Amino acid sequence: MEKPISRLMVKIVYTYFFLFISITITAKTLHVGKQYGNISIQQTVDLANNGDTVIVESGHYHEKNLIIEKSIVLLGINLPILDGDKKYEIISIKADNVTVDGFKVIRSGIGTLDDPAGIKIYNKRNVTISNNELFDTFFGIYSQVGRNCIIKNNTLQAFGIAEQEIGNGIHCWKSDSMQIIGNKIKGHRDGIYFEFVTNSHITKNISTKNIRYGLHFMFSNNDVYTSNTFKNNGAGVAVMFTKGVKMYHNLFEENWGDAAYGLLLKEISDSHIEGNKFVKNTSGIFMEGASRIMITHNLFKNNGWAMKVQASCMDNTITKNNYIGNTFDVGTNGSLVLNTFNGNYWDKYEGYDLNKDGIGDIPYRPVSLFSMILEKMPPAMALFRSFMVTILDKTEKIIPSITPENLKDDTPLMKPVRL
Repeated sequence: MEKPISRLMVKIVYTYFFLFISITITAKTLHVGKQYGNISIQQTVDLANNGDTVIVESGHYHEKNLIIEKSIVLLGINLPILDGDKKYEIISIKADNVTVDGFKVIRSGIGTLDDPAGIKIYNKRNVTISNNELFDTFFGIYSQVGRNCIIKNNTLQAFGIAEQEIGNGIHCWKSDSMQIIGNKIKGHRDGIYFEFVTNSHITKNISTKNIRYGLHFMFSNNDVYTSNTFKNNGAGVAVMFTKGVKMYHNLFEENWGDAAYGLLLKEISDSHIEGNKFVKNTSGIFMEGASRIMITHNLFKNNGWAMKVQASCMDNTITKNNYIGNTFDVGTNGSLVLNTFNGNYWDKYEGYDLNKDGIGDIPYRPVSLFSMILEKMPPAMALFRSFMVTILDKTEKIIPSITPENLKDDTPLMKPVRL
């Protein structure tokens, strides 16, 4: 039986090889531009065959809704402009193995039912969208049930004022194995939005000044985001109802507001947060219903609260982090604490190290009495830094009565962790 099976495999391999060679040999290049006497991108795309390349020269094109239904490369030279005239979705990709590269996509239509986008992928795989500029679009780049797609080195700029008037910059729904790399997103509702997206990577993106979140995860498991910048967004970054997320070397900065966080973790489990910087946020991390999360080797600097850990959180480990210059180190809304703080550096620690092993000899209690009072009475912030508040906090640290007895770091470090 082995010989017939092996011969069959050889035949299959040869068949696919010659099919690939034949497609490669027969693939052709088509041009669009005034110098070619051809100014219709749609007509040229319709004439193309699978494997062809359509090159579009610089110009201003009003194609209404450009629909791609073949596996082609659509390549722009010197950023040709595709203008949706505020009426149309601009590029609709309805074929596998499509590349769209080098276009300026502007002024899409607006709609809350059909969610028009600058570029939208419809239930396809192996699509690459790269090196484009999207300007004043409702949704920017939208993946609807995409698989193995790459969204890379695009710039997206919108001018939303209210959430209901604008869509998301990069929006992925029910997609898998996506790569979101090196994009710059500004002025959308959410910079990057994932819902039911699995096994995907978000890397080296810059998401700033979006109305709501710089990044918003919902029901999206086993994703990784690395080396991104989320700065000055309305509410920071939110990861919700998710598990198996890895967050490495990201910057969460200047996300200020009554309901703003560097990072919101809501109903998230079995995840890893390492090597990130939380700088100048209302709350560096806000955790609610979070469990089994490792938080390590992060910097919390100059935040209102470095962390807020609600009583609904459990089995989380917070270790080897640096807490520097925060107004409050940790806040909580309950007395029962089921999380572990161990081996962190706290700049407010006033203990001693008699044996010089680099570890404080007495525990550090990062929750202040005043922060507990603020949880129940926010207007009390007017008393911050008053002499009476200072006395109350000092007394509470010596004889805890209101702050959680077991929320403490038994091995506080005397020097910052090398990150």
